[in-house]
Amino acid sequence: MAKDEVFPVDENDDDVVVTIEMDDGSEVTCEILTIFDVKDQDYIALLPYEENGKEVTDDTVYIYRYHEAEDGTPALENIQSDEEYEAVEERFDELLDEAEFDDMD
Repeated sequence: MAKDEVFPVDENDDDVVVTIEMDDGSEVTCEILTIFDVKDQDYIALLPYEENGKEVTDDTVYIYRYHEAEDGTPALENIQSDEEYEAVEERFDELLDEAEFDDMD
């Protein structure tokens, strides 16, 4: 699997996992939390639960640009600017707040 590819999301499965390769060459297995958009760009939020075969216990969430190549292959890209990251982080926080509110109902 290429560095920027992920497995396709199965809309009927709540626990879809992907393995991503980090810049240092290590691999991290993550659960897909959500795919959302900000200003017509899709982003994916990943919750790591296994890094190099060890369980991850902190609250780290990885967020990447998400798109599909012409052949339909899902791909990830790093967010390049602080401004873009701040806008994406703000929208992700809103989604978390909405999810927490929905859980209260």
